[in-house]
Amino acid sequence: MTRVDFYVLQPDATGDRFVLACRIAEKARRAGSRVLIHSTVDEECRHLDRLLWTLWDDSFIPHGMLGRDDRALNPILIGDGSADTEEHEVMINLSPEVPRFFSRYDRLIECVDHDEGVKQAGRERFRYYREHGYPMNTFDVG
Repeated sequence: MTRVDFYVLQPDATGDRFVLACRIAEKARRAGSRVLIHSTVDEECRHLDRLLWTLWDDSFIPHGMLGRDDRALNPILIGDGSADTEEHEVMINLSPEVPRFFSRYDRLIECVDHDEGVKQAGRERFRYYREHGYPMNTFDVG
């Protein structure tokens, strides 16, 4: 069964859910996992692509766009995963909805930041996962 982890930025934390998603994706990649950062919004995907190129001054984070870049060379892929049938161990969800396909993954990560709309959508997803019996953890990020 998919493990669901919510990472919630605290009020005094810097950055947003996109920066948080990049940091979590890099940590998962270093642990040897293949990662999909799921977003259905093209501009969000392009923003994540730029962040992964520029977030760290001292390293490059190997990543690519889903459906465009070579999977074998990119352990982190960004895009709408709804039609993707390839295996990834970790999905980071940036969509406001519960992805219908999330159970294909060992681990689902939900990133919640300071935006009220993002927080409300996160609460609704949290209720869904809890009501359906998924093992869950919540981590406050300062």
